[in-house]
Amino acid sequence: MNKYELMFIVEPSLDDAKKDEVVEAVKAIIAENGEVLDTDVWGMRKLAYPIQKKTEGYYVVMHFNAKPELPKELDRRLRISDNFMRHIIINLDEE
Repeated sequence: MNKYELMFIVEPSLDDAKKDEVVEAVKAIIAENGEVLDTDVWGMRKLAYPIQKKTEGYYVVMHFNAKPELPKELDRRLRISDNFMRHIIINLDEE
């Protein structure tokens, strides 16, 4: 299993309960074929540049262990969801 870091920005227009649901949904996707090590919710932050005419986003950083196939599936699911503005998955073992 490899170590990964996932950072994603959730739509700021969602209410707090829905934001928590989105974070839990990502944890559930990871838990299917890996394990979540820790979750760091940064909360609302100003974006460096506007994304979809929005200037703020809800930031979350997760560290997890998973097999090499999981990041590709996770990336696919995050791309098709309208709840996420941006995301990045980094393999920490390759550094």
